[in-house]
Amino acid sequence: MVVIVPAAGSGERLGAGVPKAMAPLAGEPILAHAVRALVAEPRVGLVVLAAPEGLEDDMAAAAAANADGVPVVAVTGGATRVESVASALSVVPDGFGVVLVHDAARCLVPVPVVSAVIDAVLTGARAVVPGVPVVDTIRELEADGEGSRTVDRSRLRAVQTPQGFTLEVLRRAHASADPASTDDAGMVESLGVPVRLVAGDPRAFKVTTALDLVLAEALLSGEEA
Repeated sequence: MVVIVPAAGSGERLGAGVPKAMAPLAGEPILAHAVRALVAEPRVGLVVLAAPEGLEDDMAAAAAANADGVPVVAVTGGATRVESVASALSVVPDGFGVVLVHDAARCLVPVPVVSAVIDAVLTGARAVVPGVPVVDTIRELEADGEGSRTVDRSRLRAVQTPQGFTLEVLRRAHASADPASTDDAGMVESLGVPVRLVAGDPRAFKVTTALDLVLAEALLSGEEA
């Protein structure tokens, strides 16, 4: 398996003063935690990073130090997620039939979630996403923007990563991608390919704000205790 990690985001909302993937979490870059979680799945054989221009070597070194011997390649990411994933996808060898795409910011993803995504692709799914039940009450705005209605949350799931695909279908999706897309599974779905859902985990939340960073620190401290 190959894992693509789009990590070219600036992390402005996090306010760390460095790209989000390099922001410190418990004394290590967020990227280090993410890579360590991914390579703990023994079937992962290559990690491809999409890094900000000029930080390719630094990010590759941070990832490799936590990759347990799994090869790491860094490419220059783009201004959007689509560009970053496409750049990483361009260097994935054809021999990897399964590709995962994982947000570096979901740095505490448990290994069983990674394994479940891989298993689903290997048993026939061409696109797989992990998801967790939505716990908040959700309201949808009416077309006029004034009224709203409650949505049945029992059928809703909040999508996480890693998302898993056959290499062929992900390449096909990126060949006709909308530059504004923010979700690879949505791009694949637009091709008419069904997306299988597997169970996610609350610990695979996305570190986006300073509050998220505090929560991640607390979780790591609890695990160490």
